[in-house]
Amino acid sequence: MFPKLAEDLAELPALLEETRAYAERILTGLDARPVATGPVEHPPAALPEDGTGLRGALRTFASRWEPGFSASAGPRYLGFVTGGTTPAALAGDWLTAALDQNAHGAVGSSATALEREAVSWLGALFGLDRPGAFVTGATMSNLVGLATGREWLGSLSGGSVAEDGVTTPIRVLSGTPHSSIAKAMSVLGLGRRNLVPVATLPDREAVDVAALERELAAGPAIVVANAGTVNTVDFDDLRAIAALKSRYEFWLHVDAAFGGFAAVSPDFAPLLDGWAEADSVCVDLHKWLNVPYDSAVQFTRRPDLQLRVFENVSSYLGAPADTPDFMHLTPETSRRLRALAAWFALAAYGRAGYREIVERNVFCAKEMGARLDRGSRWRLLAPVRLNVVCFTLAADATTERVKEALDAVARSGEAFLTPTVHHGTPAVRAAFSNWRTTAADVDRICTALGA
Repeated sequence: MFPKLAEDLAELPALLEETRAYAERILTGLDARPVATGPVEHPPAALPEDGTGLRGALRTFASRWEPGFSASAGPRYLGFVTGGTTPAALAGDWLTAALDQNAHGAVGSSATALEREAVSWLGALFGLDRPGAFVTGATMSNLVGLATGREWLGSLSGGSVAEDGVTTPIRVLSGTPHSSIAKAMSVLGLGRRNLVPVATLPDREAVDVAALERELAAGPAIVVANAGTVNTVDFDDLRAIAALKSRYEFWLHVDAAFGGFAAVSPDFAPLLDGWAEADSVCVDLHKWLNVPYDSAVQFTRRPDLQLRVFENVSSYLGAPADTPDFMHLTPETSRRLRALAAWFALAAYGRAGYREIVERNVFCAKEMGARLDRGSRWRLLAPVRLNVVCFTLAADATTERVKEALDAVARSGEAFLTPTVHHGTPAVRAAFSNWRTTAADVDRICTALGA
């Protein structure tokens, strides 16, 4: 055995304890750590010839790279829609690496059985009783849903896109689609130009269902309905869209990347009324479930069509069984057991724990919105519907001035927020999804914003 490997193996308990202590220092120091920092620039180092062993690697990382890492795991990182990692999810993720299971199939391990249990728990959390699988994030979850919808459209004429390729253009209809939809269409050969924008309601990001119906009259399509848009967490009328299936042929995919977690609260669950009628559903987990990157779940009504798209048959893997292994249902063949972190999180905190996190985050978002609305420096661009506050400068809201304001907040180390454009106006998004965030953090964020 290579000497450094042998030394690390001999000292493994002590090295793991040192790593644990290092991680503990990072996590307990999040409150004082700058929420965002400019990247530390280093000239590329040469590949080590012999290496320094784990202890040396830890020292090098701590001095060279860790100072440039953000506090994105902490309570005042409001950029994008970024959850943290709960203690249980962190433990599950560490054990995922320690056990190092390839969750591609059921041979020789109970890893896939655990994944099925985790999927069923998520289905119960969301009120979705259907098969599903873990994937890397919302982009891949949306891709799986669109790929299965593509196969369904091909089957209408007796064909199979999985076998024959796309022979006729396939339209994808949506009001305010996430950028990952166009990306998935590009990967799937559907073509970004076949994403048809459908009119939205006045001053809303929700689709105009009457306009959608007019588009559906032109023939079968995939409809991407939104359960929580990026800028304002607007929800399409999922019940009304689902009702159109009695008159038109279309595959209904619901992109509920973070809005799906509204289901855990009786106060917000009505926003999702009708999503149980969808053919496929995307929910991201490294957002509001607060498990480590990368993790999402996809649900489907048609696992048979999903199998047709993703099956991977070979002499050494065999054919799919009656209950197909996950390698036959997702883009990956070799698969990290990312379900374990989610399983630990759900086992540890249950439905009640996630209801509390969601409701506290929404309370924080509404508190921030109310404080900005009372002040004179900023103005809201939309009502705070769930966990995102969309706002801009009250006067002279140019791209440059908004950026300057956000840069100043980032330099203060108090918070991190990301810019956007809403209905042509340069704006800011503050997205609350971290399990640690409290009203005290809202006060610090608003103070940094001058509100």
